[in-house]
Amino acid sequence: MKRYILFDHDGVLVDTEFWYFQAGARALAEIGVVLDEDQYLSDMGQGLGTWAQAKAAGVDEQTIGRQRAVRDAYYQEYLRTESIEIEGVVETLAELSKFARMAIVTTAKRADFDIIHEKRRITQFMDFVLAREDYTLAKPHPEPYLTGLDRLGASREETLVVEDSARGLRSAVAAGVDCAVVHNEFTKGQDFSGASYRIQTLAELKEIILNS
Repeated sequence: MKRYILFDHDGVLVDTEFWYFQAGARALAEIGVVLDEDQYLSDMGQGLGTWAQAKAAGVDEQTIGRQRAVRDAYYQEYLRTESIEIEGVVETLAELSKFARMAIVTTAKRADFDIIHEKRRITQFMDFVLAREDYTLAKPHPEPYLTGLDRLGASREETLVVEDSARGLRSAVAAGVDCAVVHNEFTKGQDFSGASYRIQTLAELKEIILNS
């Protein structure tokens, strides 16, 4: 039985992946760069992001820095105005909390995370949240999940990671932790061959943790 669950956040507990992409695409369009979605997803899987295509197009670092702030503002606008709920998440977390201790390990910035959870009930089920500022090396490096294990006092064998991206899966695998990849329409084309489990919804986690 798995006694601990480390959740990724974006695309797993809230449906934000698309809006992060949209914010970047909007910021880049202002400087004449079209953000290709397929390339973006490929770059994200390698631990890169929005700005890889800008750099490839010859955009200078000063401009990228300015548009990064613009992107962040657009993203926070979307977080406040768009529907990002994933049906059944709160109910599933309430059920899982009877069997496992849980935490969130996210690449989201703390400011964005706090906006998302101003009026949501997700964090009440979590022992803690590790945001991007809480570790040095981001996914796909194993440090985020190794930090989570350490904070929980959990062994790899007793822990399950829940992810929706290839980058997050690689982080979990590198940390030596079993990973369940939940379906996300935006990331569904990525390589999840290293996953221990593939699930359609978080409701399937109860069976996994009780029978693993």
